[in-house]
Amino acid sequence: MSSLRIINNAIGKENEMKLISEFTETNLECLIEKKDNGEKKYVIEGVFAQADQKNRNGRVYPKPIMEKAVNAYVETQVSKKRAVGELNHPEGPTVNLDKVSHLITDLRFEGNDVVGKAQILDTPMGKIVKGLLDGGVQLGVSTRGMGSLEQRNGAMYVKDDFILSTVDIVQDPSTPDAFVNGIMEGVDWVWNNGIIQSQVIEKMETEIKKAPRKNLYEVQVREFKNFLSLLKQNR
Repeated sequence: MSSLRIINNAIGKENEMKLISEFTETNLECLIEKKDNGEKKYVIEGVFAQADQKNRNGRVYPKPIMEKAVNAYVETQVSKKRAVGELNHPEGPTVNLDKVSHLITDLRFEGNDVVGKAQILDTPMGKIVKGLLDGGVQLGVSTRGMGSLEQRNGAMYVKDDFILSTVDIVQDPSTPDAFVNGIMEGVDWVWNNGIIQSQVIEKMETEIKKAPRKNLYEVQVREFKNFLSLLKQNR
């Protein structure tokens, strides 16, 4: 059995979370308000996410799970004016402040739709968004979050550990190059004491790879035990 297989078999479903991103294929409304000083205030509004229906990526967000994630995001981020998002998706769950383009000011459920409103900021990325909107470019939004999945009834269901990280502005979903293909399969993360860390398996794999052949089995067992210990600490 390979070293990777030994470790991967030890991962509990509740401890394995993946980065999940979804396009919402609805038209956003752009509101432009002129201030007294001649400056423009840009606001986008529309459906930011949807629950209880299979999306183009074959995933379903059960409404109770999405409601829990949205409510937590509103309480910890939106209500405190911390709910910033980026132009396009980064490769991880963390929001990069140097790439922030907008501030989400409202997020609420209307039926199975999560309706949101965001103000475009006067940041470098925000200015790009404003320029695109002025040029008539149709932009869309895409949620970014962390969670695990389970397959049933011909779809991948998002489980109740889902955490909404933010909503990013992306290119129009009708443009092929703009499609975000759901889970970024090459990126695994571990939830460790409330902090999302890059997959700790990488470090363990390095230890196993550099082990002398005569000590390989001992190192595999040691790293396996270390990983089990980590899982116990995080339960």
